[in-house]
Amino acid sequence: MKAAIDDDTRAIFCETIANPGGYITDLDAIAEIAEGAGIPLIVDNTTATPYLCRPIEHGATLVVHSLTKYMTGNGTVTGGAIVDSGKFDWSASDKFPSLSQPEPAYHGLKFHETFGPAAFMFHGIAVGLRDLGMTLNPQAAHYTLMGIETLSMRMDKHVANAKKIAAWLEGHDAVSGVTYAGLDSSPYKDRIPKICPKGAGALFTVQLKGGYEACTKFVGGLNLFSHVANLGDARSLVIHPASTTHRQLTEEQQIAAGAAPNTVRLSIGIEDADDLIADLDQALKA
Repeated sequence: MKAAIDDDTRAIFCETIANPGGYITDLDAIAEIAEGAGIPLIVDNTTATPYLCRPIEHGATLVVHSLTKYMTGNGTVTGGAIVDSGKFDWSASDKFPSLSQPEPAYHGLKFHETFGPAAFMFHGIAVGLRDLGMTLNPQAAHYTLMGIETLSMRMDKHVANAKKIAAWLEGHDAVSGVTYAGLDSSPYKDRIPKICPKGAGALFTVQLKGGYEACTKFVGGLNLFSHVANLGDARSLVIHPASTTHRQLTEEQQIAAGAAPNTVRLSIGIEDADDLIADLDQALKA
C-alpha cells in the first residue's frame, strides 16, 4: 500500500472487517503509512460497528458507517454516518483546497483556519449538505437511535453465533474453505485482540466443493436465511455474489474481489445457532 501512494493520492480507504471475506485490517499499520504520506485514513467500520472496533483509537482520520446495517439492525433504514477525529491538518499541503483555501460561497472563509478540528464536519454541512442534499429523514433517525440501544447485546450474539457456525462449516464435507477471522485457521486471527477485541464480527464467506452450481442450489435450499444483498440484519442473510452482485465481472475479477464462483457470503444473525446450523446442514445435503 505504501508503494502505491504517489503525488495524486488524497486518502487511504479501508474496511475494519472487509466485505465479503470478513478479513481484519491492521489499522495501526495502515494509519502509520497514511500519517507518513500526510493523507487522511478513512475507515469503513460498518461491519465491525463501534462496539467491536474504535478506529480513531487506531489512527483513523474519518470513520464511516452504513446505518442500514448493524447500527439499526433490521435493514429498515437507508442512512450513513461520518465521524471525524478532528486530528488531521487539512492545511499542511495543497491537496485539500476546499478546506484550506478561501471558499467563494462564504465570502472567502477558510474552513480549516476558521473551524480548526471541526473543519471537515462544518464543510460537510455548509457545502456538502447544501449541494448534495443528503440528510437523514426523521423516521430513519428514530429507527437508528432505537437500534443503537440494543447494539451491544446484538453484536455479542452475532459474534457468538458466527464463531460456532463458522467452526461447524469448516468441518463439513461439502465445504472447502471458510474465511471467518475468528477461526484458528485464519491468518488474521492474531489481529483480533488488537483491532476487534470483542470478536471478529459475523460476516464471512464459505467455499463449496461443488462450485457455482452447488452454490446456487445451496442458497435456494435455505429456509431460515434470507436471500438478500444486505448484511448486518438481526436475521441471517445469504448471497452468492458470482450470480448476483458480482455477476457482471469476469471470473478473474470475481476471484480478486473475494467473490469466486464457488463462494457464498453469509451474514450471521441473532437466531438460535443450532437452528441455523440445522438449516445450513439440510441445504448442503440437498
